[in-house]
Amino acid sequence: MGFALAEHLASIGAKVILVCGPVHLTTQNPSIQRIDVTSADEMYEACLQCFESCDGVIMTAAVADYAPLVPSLEKIKRTKGNLVLELRPNKDIAAELGKLKKPHQFLVGFALESQNEMENARTKLQSKNLDMIVVNSLKDEGAGFGFDTNKISILTADGQVFNYPLKSKREVAIDIVSRMIELDQKFVR
Repeated sequence: MGFALAEHLASIGAKVILVCGPVHLTTQNPSIQRIDVTSADEMYEACLQCFESCDGVIMTAAVADYAPLVPSLEKIKRTKGNLVLELRPNKDIAAELGKLKKPHQFLVGFALESQNEMENARTKLQSKNLDMIVVNSLKDEGAGFGFDTNKISILTADGQVFNYPLKSKREVAIDIVSRMIELDQKFVR
């Protein structure tokens, strides 16, 4: 979804910085500046570094909420007993950017929820100081990860809800950017 958004934004003349984790996807538009990261901590640092120069940020990455406290550089071999992994919370990129957000910046988050989708998304929208949140459901066939299609709902900070049918990710990207432009005219420049 992030790549579809980056491509659409670049095609309409936006200067795009794409921060992405390990993927096999490539960008087509040569004007997209790509920053590859391999960990949640690297993504956090890259996003903080780029944020001040951005008018808008769309956070599509499904960064894990937790990471191993002590990562293993080698394969952990099977033993007879149970294995206990201690996890630490990853930094919340959306929440941190929401704290740093200036009045001219527009912040969009994504919520992939497995239960109480709309309620959890509203909470995330408010607690992270987002202007808009895009909700994916794990319950919708053909949506989310591993598909070229997605089915979304968009919630706005002023309480509006927009529901969209299943579409190609390219079409969903157009819907998301169109809604951003409708809500904040500075993206029309």
